[in-house]
Amino acid sequence: MRIDAHQHYWQMDRGDYRWITEELPILFRDFLPTDLQASLQKHRLDGTIAVQAAPTWEETEFLLRLSDENPSILGVVGWQDLTDPSHRERYEQFSKHPKYKGFRLMIQDMPDANVVLASSYIEALSWYEREDTPVDLLVKEGQLNSLTKLMEKVPKLRGVIDHIAKPRIAAGEMEPWLEHMRVLAGYENLSCKLSGMVTEADLQQWQPDDFTAYVREVCELFGPNRVMFGSDWPVCLLAASYDQVVEILEHALPAAWTDSERKRLFGSNAQAFYKL
Repeated sequence: MRIDAHQHYWQMDRGDYRWITEELPILFRDFLPTDLQASLQKHRLDGTIAVQAAPTWEETEFLLRLSDENPSILGVVGWQDLTDPSHRERYEQFSKHPKYKGFRLMIQDMPDANVVLASSYIEALSWYEREDTPVDLLVKEGQLNSLTKLMEKVPKLRGVIDHIAKPRIAAGEMEPWLEHMRVLAGYENLSCKLSGMVTEADLQQWQPDDFTAYVREVCELFGPNRVMFGSDWPVCLLAASYDQVVEILEHALPAAWTDSERKRLFGSNAQAFYKL
């Protein structure tokens, strides 16, 4: 099974995508499964993991309804508010749906990433750790120290780092991103999505080689069993087409990787991580 492990759908009149404004005209419209179908077929992808793009439970419900109508949505990663006393009840409610596959912790949007080290977060994530719940971790390079400290508290969390933690690709800088990623790769339940890279590069003048060092470091650190392909469509359209995103990754992969290792990257790892 070939899987795009990270993409989004949205419907603007729902009104909870506050980050999508007219200043982003490429994104300021509806994006639904029919818009992605041709790309999935071209790249022989059997389906996708649809990831939340709005910090509301209502959007999670919207994605689950879409998944009922569209077989190409293999799983949904929803939103969760770990500070809400009802978060477990919400999780249990969503988990009744066969395509609900966990939630995303949006550290990126926190003014102070150390908030995740508060006792309320540790208590909540410890519960999800025991439940073996898949948790997407949306984090920026400058917040990796906080994520490292969090993993010390929940070392067996079934987590996946989104967008290779957004290193400063446009500036061509590797550190301190690489130092933190070395530590995080030591947690055997932690995976990494090779996704969201084009929007961290120069949006207009990126070159395929801009991404190679970052991709190969992630592949070396996490190995072929803990990496996943994600297009980050349609956000990727700010810098590149779906085809270009696939081409960039294919160009950057270690030359020695076998067909079997590539199959894991493009599907079976996501299948296992999200318990599809």
